Amino acid sequence: MSQRGSADDLAERAQGVDILINNAGAIPRGDVLEIDEDTWRAGWELKVFGYINMTRAFYKQMCARGSGVIINIIGLGAEKLEYGYTAGSTGNAALVAFTRSVGSVSLDYGVRVLGINPGTVATERSVNSLRVRSQKLHGDPERWQELVAELPGGRMIPPAEIANVATFLASDLAGSVCGHIVTVDGGLAARAYPPARRKDGV
Repeated sequence: MSQRGSADDLAERAQGVDILINNAGAIPRGDVLEIDEDTWRAGWELKVFGYINMTRAFYKQMCARGSGVIINIIGLGAEKLEYGYTAGSTGNAALVAFTRSVGSVSLDYGVRVLGINPGTVATERSVNSLRVRSQKLHGDPERWQELVAELPGGRMIPPAEIANVATFLASDLAGSVCGHIVTVDGGLAARAYPPARRKDGV
């Protein structure tokens, strides 16, 4: 997905797709000073431009056919902006704008474009992210489970819960849901917590 032209190649090989779910990400945690340009661009090539190019390639097919659903799995960083996740929050916010702008008219062509902003899902990537935050907050990455205790319900979200929401949104039961982002975070976006800070205060 991060290579230019790959989305078009895939769309050419996979004709007649009814549902496209974009779900990828490799944007690391770090503040504006920690993430250098090469890392920033590499993360966006996959998560931001990868989503955009996949959507463009398959949206064209779906519009020509008059049916289809595109769901972008984005991330809570688009809503809960973090200094310690600058590149990710900015990229996710861009994808929310992209999803809403395309979805604002896509139903006129029989296609629904929408997104999901998951909270902290129980994945290896989430654990790694919590370890980074724990290092900044406590000086010890192994205390990451203390951060889990602060999440809604004191738990990470099982991946199946996100899959269940995606399944519903892709179905005809959600036929009028388009151009919107559904947040599945247990209320985390509404909570306030102190940002992770480096020991040097930056």
